[in-house]
Amino acid sequence: MKTFWSDLGHVGIGVIILMAILAVGYLVFSWITRFDDSKEIAGGNEAAGLYMGSKLLGLCIIVAMVSFSTHEWMDMIIWSAAGIVILSLVYLIFDWVTPRTKLCDEIAKGNLAIAQLLRSVIIGVSIVIGTFLM
Repeated sequence: MKTFWSDLGHVGIGVIILMAILAVGYLVFSWITRFDDSKEIAGGNEAAGLYMGSKLLGLCIIVAMVSFSTHEWMDMIIWSAAGIVILSLVYLIFDWVTPRTKLCDEIAKGNLAIAQLLRSVIIGVSIVIGTFLM
């Protein structure tokens, strides 16, 4: 029974760290977009919700794969911060290489096709980055 309580404590710490990472990720991801994510999502913009959800899911994938390779809390925090930076760069690079399509403007308009495309890129990159960390 001792290991159960110890393991439960570790899960609790992990959940607290994960929630903090997701909160920081949300703030950073919102900061780099040219529209108010919270307002768009609250207003029912499915494209904005899909896009933000994809970024947070991608961050969770990176955290999960880091946790497979290490049980050090500091490693999770460091690599999660790296994941936030990497996913932000993916967006910025993708926005740069598609100059005819302003990604933020399209998502703010509710363009689900752009949101789906970005979702695929973000999740794919998260899986690849996560496997590098394993």
